Amino acid sequence: MDILRYEDTWINRKDLISNFERLLPAVENDALRFQINEYFDSFLTHDPKKEPPKGEKELAASRTIIAYPQIIDYYILNKEEHGDEVIAANIDETSAVNAIFIEQVPQLVELLKPTAFYSKAQNTYRDALDRVLYLKQVIENNDGYKVFYYKGNPIKRESDLHVMFRLVCYNDKYDVNSEVNNGRGPVDYKISDGANDKTLIEFKLASSKSLRRNLQNQMEIYAAANQTKLQIKVILYFSQKEYDNVSKLLEEMKLQGEENIVLIDARNDNKPSASVATKL
Repeated sequence: MDILRYEDTWINRKDLISNFERLLPAVENDALRFQINEYFDSFLTHDPKKEPPKGEKELAASRTIIAYPQIIDYYILNKEEHGDEVIAANIDETSAVNAIFIEQVPQLVELLKPTAFYSKAQNTYRDALDRVLYLKQVIENNDGYKVFYYKGNPIKRESDLHVMFRLVCYNDKYDVNSEVNNGRGPVDYKISDGANDKTLIEFKLASSKSLRRNLQNQMEIYAAANQTKLQIKVILYFSQKEYDNVSKLLEEMKLQGEENIVLIDARNDNKPSASVATKL
């Protein structure tokens, strides 16, 4: 619990870059602090009406750290002084992993067992699509959406969705592989039965900034690399706003109603009980 990290390590380059400006006051040598600040400032665009863009600041910080590696010592010292914070954060992160993948995913598996989710279809496309649709049914109508929440907050990481799908597919009769990379980048899932029957599945969050690009051409690139035209895109949304945005995007791209694009409602604020729903 003290050392395990779910995401980045406590000391990492990304954190160093993002906290660069906060570290400058910790440089005790006035002359050195002035030199570092001047060097950093020399890479920035100066516009009195707006702040330099984030990317420009990050590049300037990276170049300054290379020129003045003493900054790294101050960064590590700062981390050592705040060590208690990482222990508290780690305990919360590992508790979340335990709750999601060890406690909640098995509950989702139990909900799927009475359905045809674990039966084998005639081909990989129908098998994959049936699994996604069964998963959609369980998530939306059989309390399966609860697996995507921890302490009331939705899981907003596509990598977690990938792991969950792999776990609930543990008994698949076909070959299920994740992060398959055949030359043009890794696709989330490839379900195959020999060389001539392959279906690709991509999971995306409705809030993803790359959703449009993925719908436009990313899956087609993956399909070409894997020598198959069979593909399914699954989009998970957590709010009415996200649903509206996705619907608008699909309409713009003339993809509304396509069988192989499946939207899954994982909202936890729009699931009335059967008795309430009947009254409504």
